[in-house]
Order: sequence, then structure tokens, then C-alpha cells
Amino acid sequence: MKILWMYFMKQSIKILLSGGGTGGHIYPAVAIANALKKRHPEAEFLFVGAKDRMEMEKIPQSGYAIKGLWISGLQRKLTFANLLFPIKLLSSLLKARHIIKTFQPDVAIGTGGYASGATLYMASNKGIPTLIQEQNSFPGITNKILGKKVDKICVAYDNLEAFFPKEKIIKTGNPVRRDLLEVAGKKAEAVRFFNLNPQQKTLLVLGGSLGAKKINQMLEKNLEFIKNQGIQVIWQSGKLYIEMYKKYRDSTVQVHDFLNNMDYAYAAADFIISRAGAGTISELCLVGKPVIFVPSPNVAEDHQTKNAMAIVAHHAAIMLKESELNRFQPVFSGLLQDEIT
Repeated sequence: MKILWMYFMKQSIKILLSGGGTGGHIYPAVAIANALKKRHPEAEFLFVGAKDRMEMEKIPQSGYAIKGLWISGLQRKLTFANLLFPIKLLSSLLKARHIIKTFQPDVAIGTGGYASGATLYMASNKGIPTLIQEQNSFPGITNKILGKKVDKICVAYDNLEAFFPKEKIIKTGNPVRRDLLEVAGKKAEAVRFFNLNPQQKTLLVLGGSLGAKKINQMLEKNLEFIKNQGIQVIWQSGKLYIEMYKKYRDSTVQVHDFLNNMDYAYAAADFIISRAGAGTISELCLVGKPVIFVPSPNVAEDHQTKNAMAIVAHHAAIMLKESELNRFQPVFSGLLQDEIT
């Protein structure tokens, strides 16, 4: 840690960051970069992501340069993409080495994803101080592999010693976007931004950057019920499902593939339905709005359920598993009644 600190004490440093594939990896990396930029205005930043993934669009929108690697994950069944994996991995390692040689970073930081794996692996091999940030209670495969090589591992949950060397772990919590710290004072501005009716309550529905099939299906089934309660909806269907659900757009229902202005979305919301990724949970703890978590069951060790339960145990949220979504109407009615009383 002393080595990392010495680099950050320099007036001008070069910082390499890598993380992507989903918003849960991208936005923590951006939050880290923004915080470091505020402390070190003269610092130079470069991101590394996976070609054709959302980071190649979102990182430049945040004001940072990014280089892309030809890398993707393994599928659970035999596919042509799986056959290409060894070639992609070798290509990405070589490209990462070239980026590191050209940029000459003082430190490399990873937040998860396959591009992060190749980048941090090569940075570590070059003797560059390295750090990974693990958002979840159960690490992804990339960070589990990197944990053996990097210098420090920042975590948000206890008991990560089962996956990482204890002496490397630092419990920091998860980085969040700075604009979310000021959500409380943005309600009126957010209502104007989304062109909402200020006299109606607003439900915000989030399924992650790609979308969540079960949440979308549940909302479609219950949309008339929600509207009959006098509630307007901001619905992030995800880019995989936007063509299927944009037909429901009307004066009280907005359907978006992605929400870039999450501070306004959170500020406008009176109620939120969301997946339970670690980054999202950290954000919602700051936002402080009534939440129904619908954790994805299709993640390692069902860690989204564990993430949600950590909040539910403190009576700070409601959880509905995908198998329980037929109970949505009574649960949501109870939430509305709670809000009224």
C-alpha cells in the first residue's frame, strides 16, 4: 500500500483503469477516476475495455479516453465464440501489453470484467502497482484470478478472505457517482427533465444496463394496475428489450433502453424496482427511496440475493424473488399504503 501511496503523492501521474461489460463494472471505475481527478487535476487517465461493449460508448461520454481489447467471456455451451476464446485472450494480452508499454502508467486499477483481467494481469507482470475493486459479496471469476497477482483488493463486504489473500484486503465500500450525493435537492429539476406530472407519484423500474426479462414481463403484466393507482412510470427496459416494450409509451409511461442521467431518475422516483447488483445497492442506500429488489438468480452463488438480504435484514427494502413476482400487486399495494401513512 505504501508503494501505491507514493505514486499518488506525485504531482503528475498516469492512471490506467479497466472495467466493463456492464454498468456495475463501468460506473465504479468512472467514480474512482473522478475522485482521483479531483485530488490530482494534472493526472492523466486511460481506460481499457472490451470492444463492442457498452464501456466503449459510456467512458468517452464521461470524458475519458478508452482503448478496446478483442475479448469476451466463455459461454456455458459449446459455441463458435468459445472456440475463439484462446485467440481472443492471447490477442487481448498482447494488446494490453502494448497499451501499458505506450502509456507507461504509474498505477493500474481494475473493477471487473474480462478486459480488466487481461489489463491487470499484464500490468502486474510489468511490476506496476495494481489494485482491484470488488463490488460484490461473491467475486467474479476475473477478480478471483487477479486476487493472487495484484497488490491490493478493495471490497465492500465482510468475509472476502475466503476468496482473496487476507493481507491484501481493504474494506472501502463501493465507489458511487458523485452526482448521486446531491439527489435530494433535484426533485423539481428531475420532474422537468423527464417531463413528468408533478402531481403524480413516480415508479422507477431498473433491470440493469442490458435489461431484465422477468422484471419486464412482470411490469407488462401489471402496468394497468400501476397506472390505475395514479402512478406514472419511468421504465428502463434495457437495450435487449426496447423494441419489444416501447409500444407501451404514453403520457404516463416512459420506456427507455438506458438512462444516462441516473441522478435525475433517482430524484424523480418515489418508488423503485431494481435488480440487486452491488453497485446499484450502494447507490440506492444513498438515495433513500422505497425499493423492491428483484435479484437475478443467474449470477455466481446467487450473490444478488445475498446483497439484497443484507438490506432487507435492516428493514430498509423489500425483496421479491423472480419466483415470487406473482405477489407483486399485494406487495406494491402495501408499499403504497405505507407511504400514505
